[in-house]
This record gives sequence, structure tokens and C-alpha cells, in this order.
Amino acid sequence: QDMLDMEVKSQPSRPHWYERHVQPCVAELLGSALFIFLGCLSVVEDSGGTGRLQPALAHGLALGVTVAVLGDI
Repeated sequence: QDMLDMEVKSQPSRPHWYERHVQPCVAELLGSALFIFLGCLSVVEDSGGTGRLQPALAHGLALGVTVAVLGDI
């Protein structure tokens, strides 16, 4: 009777090696590449009147997009 009353607790399965190792590296690579590319492009394409505002906004928007797109990883 005691055996029937015990609940069997299943161990949560470990994530696949791809999810543990490859996905975080790919997310870091894509996020960094997007962040650097957009930031550098905003500095190169900087018009005279914007000063430091355009690169700052470009970096902020790139970071926001990266977190929104890759945040689940």
C-alpha cells in the first residue's frame, strides 16, 4: 500500500547539447555582429547636425532589437 501512495517524480530532461552550447554562441555572434555593424554604420553615415545622438540611438535600437529577437535563447 505504501508503494501505491508514493508519487513518482520524473527527472526533468537535460537540454540537448545544441541548446546548451551552440545556440548561446550563435546568439552572441549574431547579437554582437548586429550591434557592431549598426553602430559603426551610424557613425559612418553621420550627418553633420546630429553629433553624438545618432550613434547613441543606433546602438540603443540595435541592442533593443537584439534582445527582442534573441531574448528567448
